[in-house]
Amino acid sequence: MTEWITVQTADGPMRVYVARPYAPATRAVVVLQEAFGVNDHIQDIARRFAERGFLAVAPDLFHRNGVGALGYDRHAEAMPLIGAISADQIVTDVRAALEYLAGEDVQNGRTAVVGFCFGGRAAFTAATAIPGLAATVVFYGPGIAGGPHAVLDRAKEIDAPLLLHVGADDPTIPAEQVTAIQDTLVAAGAGFVQHVYPGAGHAFACDARPHLYHEESASLAWARTHTFLDRHLPARQ
Repeated sequence: MTEWITVQTADGPMRVYVARPYAPATRAVVVLQEAFGVNDHIQDIARRFAERGFLAVAPDLFHRNGVGALGYDRHAEAMPLIGAISADQIVTDVRAALEYLAGEDVQNGRTAVVGFCFGGRAAFTAATAIPGLAATVVFYGPGIAGGPHAVLDRAKEIDAPLLLHVGADDPTIPAEQVTAIQDTLVAAGAGFVQHVYPGAGHAFACDARPHLYHEESASLAWARTHTFLDRHLPARQ
Protein backbone atom coordinates (compact mmCIF):
# COMPACT_ATOMS: atom_id res chain seq x y z
CA MET A 1 0.00 0.00 0.00
CA THR A 2 2.99 2.29 -0.49
CA GLU A 3 4.49 3.87 -3.58
CA TRP A 4 6.56 6.75 -4.86
CA ILE A 5 4.76 9.11 -7.21
CA THR A 6 5.79 12.32 -8.94
CA VAL A 7 3.78 15.53 -8.80
CA GLN A 8 4.42 18.80 -10.57
CA THR A 9 5.32 21.98 -8.69
CA ALA A 10 6.03 25.50 -9.94
CA ASP A 11 9.72 24.57 -9.56
CA GLY A 12 9.62 21.26 -11.38
CA PRO A 13 8.74 17.64 -10.58
CA MET A 14 8.73 16.47 -6.96
CA ARG A 15 8.74 12.88 -5.71
CA VAL A 16 6.22 12.05 -3.01
CA TYR A 17 6.13 8.94 -0.83
CA VAL A 18 2.53 7.74 -0.46
CA ALA A 19 1.21 5.35 2.18
CA ARG A 20 -2.41 4.26 1.73
CA PRO A 21 -4.73 2.71 4.31
CA TYR A 22 -6.52 -0.49 3.40
CA ALA A 23 -9.92 1.20 3.35
CA PRO A 24 -10.62 4.25 1.16
CA ALA A 25 -9.25 7.31 2.93
CA THR A 26 -11.45 10.25 3.95
CA ARG A 27 -8.65 12.11 5.74
CA ALA A 28 -5.00 12.74 5.03
CA VAL A 29 -1.70 13.82 6.54
CA VAL A 30 1.16 15.60 4.80
CA VAL A 31 4.33 14.41 6.57
CA LEU A 32 7.22 16.88 6.31
CA GLN A 33 10.75 15.56 6.55
CA GLU A 34 13.56 16.16 8.97
CA ALA A 35 16.77 17.75 7.68
CA PHE A 36 17.75 14.37 6.20
CA GLY A 37 15.06 13.93 3.56
CA VAL A 38 12.27 11.41 3.13
CA ASN A 39 14.33 8.66 4.71
CA ASP A 40 13.30 5.34 6.22
CA HIS A 41 12.12 7.02 9.43
CA ILE A 42 9.84 9.49 7.64
CA GLN A 43 8.50 6.71 5.44
CA ASP A 44 7.80 4.67 8.57
CA ILE A 45 5.87 7.58 10.09
CA ALA A 46 3.79 7.82 6.91
CA ARG A 47 2.99 4.11 7.15
CA ARG A 48 1.99 4.50 10.80
CA PHE A 49 -0.49 7.18 9.82
CA ALA A 50 -1.84 4.93 7.06
CA GLU A 51 -2.40 2.20 9.64
CA ARG A 52 -4.60 4.69 11.49
CA GLY A 53 -6.71 5.32 8.39
CA PHE A 54 -4.99 8.38 6.94
CA LEU A 55 -3.79 8.76 3.39
CA ALA A 56 -0.24 9.87 4.19
CA VAL A 57 2.04 11.70 1.77
CA ALA A 58 5.65 12.75 2.38
CA PRO A 59 6.90 15.20 -0.28
CA ASP A 60 10.61 15.27 -1.05
CA LEU A 61 11.50 18.85 -0.15
CA PHE A 62 15.00 18.26 -1.53
CA HIS A 63 13.67 17.83 -5.06
CA ARG A 64 15.28 21.06 -6.31
CA ASN A 65 18.81 19.79 -5.64
CA GLY A 66 18.24 16.09 -6.26
CA VAL A 67 19.93 14.99 -3.03
CA GLY A 68 17.26 12.56 -1.84
CA ALA A 69 17.93 11.23 1.66
CA LEU A 70 21.03 11.64 3.83
CA GLY A 71 22.26 9.46 6.66
CA TYR A 72 21.99 10.81 10.19
CA ASP A 73 25.77 11.03 10.26
CA ARG A 74 25.70 13.69 7.50
CA HIS A 75 24.34 16.55 9.57
CA ALA A 76 26.93 19.01 8.26
CA GLU A 77 25.79 18.36 4.69
CA ALA A 78 22.11 18.64 5.59
CA MET A 79 22.29 22.09 7.17
CA PRO A 80 23.05 24.12 4.01
CA LEU A 81 20.48 22.09 2.08
CA ILE A 82 17.62 23.00 4.38
CA GLY A 83 18.96 26.53 4.66
CA ALA A 84 18.54 26.90 0.92
CA ILE A 85 14.82 26.09 1.02
CA SER A 86 12.84 29.29 1.38
CA ALA A 87 9.47 29.75 3.03
CA ASP A 88 7.87 30.33 -0.37
CA GLN A 89 9.35 27.09 -1.69
CA ILE A 90 7.99 25.18 1.29
CA VAL A 91 4.53 26.58 0.62
CA THR A 92 4.84 25.69 -3.07
CA ASP A 93 5.67 22.09 -2.24
CA VAL A 94 2.95 21.65 0.38
CA ARG A 95 0.40 23.14 -2.01
CA ALA A 96 1.46 20.60 -4.64
CA ALA A 97 0.95 17.78 -2.12
CA LEU A 98 -2.48 19.17 -1.26
CA GLU A 99 -3.42 19.36 -4.95
CA TYR A 100 -2.52 15.69 -5.28
CA LEU A 101 -4.71 14.87 -2.28
CA ALA A 102 -7.57 16.87 -3.76
CA GLY A 103 -7.29 14.61 -6.80
CA GLU A 104 -7.72 11.71 -4.39
CA ASP A 105 -10.92 13.38 -3.06
CA VAL A 106 -9.35 14.51 0.22
CA GLN A 107 -9.63 18.28 0.59
CA ASN A 108 -7.67 20.72 2.78
CA GLY A 109 -10.39 20.65 5.42
CA ARG A 110 -9.74 16.94 5.89
CA THR A 111 -5.94 17.22 5.80
CA ALA A 112 -3.36 17.87 8.51
CA VAL A 113 0.29 18.84 8.10
CA VAL A 114 2.74 17.19 10.52
CA GLY A 115 6.44 18.02 10.49
CA PHE A 116 9.61 16.98 12.29
CA CYS A 117 12.76 19.07 12.90
CA PHE A 118 13.18 21.15 9.72
CA GLY A 119 9.78 19.77 8.77
CA GLY A 120 8.36 21.20 11.98
CA ARG A 121 9.32 24.68 10.86
CA ALA A 122 8.02 23.81 7.40
CA ALA A 123 4.67 22.74 8.87
CA PHE A 124 4.40 26.00 10.82
CA THR A 125 5.32 27.91 7.65
CA ALA A 126 2.63 26.13 5.65
CA ALA A 127 0.04 26.91 8.31
CA THR A 128 0.79 30.62 7.97
CA ALA A 129 0.20 30.60 4.21
CA ILE A 130 -2.38 27.93 3.38
CA PRO A 131 -5.89 28.56 4.70
CA GLY A 132 -8.36 25.85 5.56
CA LEU A 133 -6.09 23.09 6.84
CA ALA A 134 -7.73 20.84 9.41
CA ALA A 135 -4.75 20.86 11.79
CA THR A 136 -1.00 21.38 12.04
CA VAL A 137 1.45 19.51 14.29
CA VAL A 138 5.01 20.70 14.90
CA PHE A 139 7.54 18.28 16.37
CA TYR A 140 10.60 20.22 17.61
CA GLY A 141 10.79 22.74 14.77
CA PRO A 142 13.88 24.97 15.10
CA GLY A 143 14.02 28.29 13.29
CA ILE A 144 10.40 29.31 13.76
CA ALA A 145 11.28 32.19 16.07
CA GLY A 146 14.85 32.93 14.99
CA GLY A 147 17.21 32.53 12.07
CA PRO A 148 17.10 33.43 8.38
CA HIS A 149 13.75 31.73 7.69
CA ALA A 150 11.90 32.68 10.88
CA VAL A 151 8.15 32.91 10.31
CA LEU A 152 6.81 33.77 13.74
CA ASP A 153 5.82 37.22 12.50
CA ARG A 154 3.25 35.48 10.28
CA ALA A 155 1.48 33.80 13.20
CA LYS A 156 -1.62 35.96 12.83
CA GLU A 157 -2.29 34.24 9.48
CA ILE A 158 -2.69 30.79 11.05
CA ASP A 159 -6.29 29.60 10.99
CA ALA A 160 -5.76 25.87 11.65
CA PRO A 161 -5.60 24.34 15.13
CA LEU A 162 -1.93 24.00 16.05
CA LEU A 163 -0.11 21.53 18.31
CA LEU A 164 3.58 22.00 19.13
CA HIS A 165 5.98 19.60 20.86
CA VAL A 166 9.39 20.75 22.10
CA GLY A 167 12.00 19.23 24.38
CA ALA A 168 12.97 21.31 27.40
CA ASP A 169 16.62 20.47 26.70
CA ASP A 170 16.55 21.11 22.95
CA PRO A 171 19.53 23.38 22.16
CA THR A 172 18.09 24.24 18.74
CA ILE A 173 14.97 25.79 20.29
CA PRO A 174 16.17 27.74 23.36
CA ALA A 175 13.79 28.66 26.14
CA GLU A 176 13.47 32.26 25.00
CA GLN A 177 12.25 31.08 21.60
CA VAL A 178 9.74 28.71 23.21
CA THR A 179 8.43 31.67 25.20
CA ALA A 180 8.36 33.88 22.12
CA ILE A 181 6.32 31.30 20.23
CA GLN A 182 3.89 30.97 23.12
CA ASP A 183 3.45 34.71 23.59
CA THR A 184 3.14 35.47 19.88
CA LEU A 185 0.53 32.78 19.27
CA VAL A 186 -1.49 33.99 22.24
CA ALA A 187 -1.33 37.57 20.95
CA ALA A 188 -2.36 36.40 17.49
CA GLY A 189 -5.42 34.65 18.88
CA ALA A 190 -4.32 31.33 17.44
CA GLY A 191 -5.93 28.10 18.58
CA PHE A 192 -2.91 26.19 19.81
CA VAL A 193 -1.31 24.10 22.53
CA GLN A 194 2.46 23.95 23.07
CA HIS A 195 3.86 21.12 25.18
CA VAL A 196 7.36 21.24 26.64
CA TYR A 197 8.83 17.86 27.63
CA PRO A 198 11.21 17.80 30.63
CA GLY A 199 14.36 15.80 30.07
CA ALA A 200 13.86 15.63 26.31
CA GLY A 201 16.18 17.15 23.73
CA HIS A 202 16.01 17.62 19.99
CA ALA A 203 14.48 14.80 17.91
CA PHE A 204 13.22 13.13 21.08
CA ALA A 205 10.51 11.27 19.15
CA CYS A 206 12.87 9.83 16.53
CA ASP A 207 13.22 6.16 17.44
CA ALA A 208 15.67 5.77 14.55
CA ARG A 209 18.23 7.78 16.56
CA PRO A 210 18.55 5.93 19.89
CA HIS A 211 20.94 8.46 21.43
CA LEU A 212 18.30 11.19 21.04
CA TYR A 213 15.13 9.15 21.54
CA HIS A 214 13.28 9.84 24.81
CA GLU A 215 10.69 7.11 25.01
CA GLU A 216 8.47 8.57 27.73
CA SER A 217 8.22 11.95 26.02
CA ALA A 218 7.80 10.39 22.58
CA SER A 219 4.95 8.17 23.73
CA LEU A 220 3.16 11.10 25.34
CA ALA A 221 3.70 13.36 22.32
CA TRP A 222 2.35 10.75 19.95
CA ALA A 223 -0.67 10.05 22.17
CA ARG A 224 -1.42 13.77 22.24
CA THR A 225 -0.96 13.99 18.48
CA HIS A 226 -3.35 11.14 17.76
CA THR A 227 -5.97 12.62 20.10
CA PHE A 228 -5.54 16.03 18.49
CA LEU A 229 -5.85 14.71 14.95
CA ASP A 230 -8.81 12.48 15.76
CA ARG A 231 -10.58 15.49 17.27
CA HIS A 232 -10.03 17.72 14.25
CA LEU A 233 -10.16 15.02 11.58
CA PRO A 234 -12.56 12.41 12.95
CA ALA A 235 -12.79 9.19 10.98
CA ARG A 236 -15.96 8.96 8.96
CA GLN A 237 -18.01 5.81 9.27
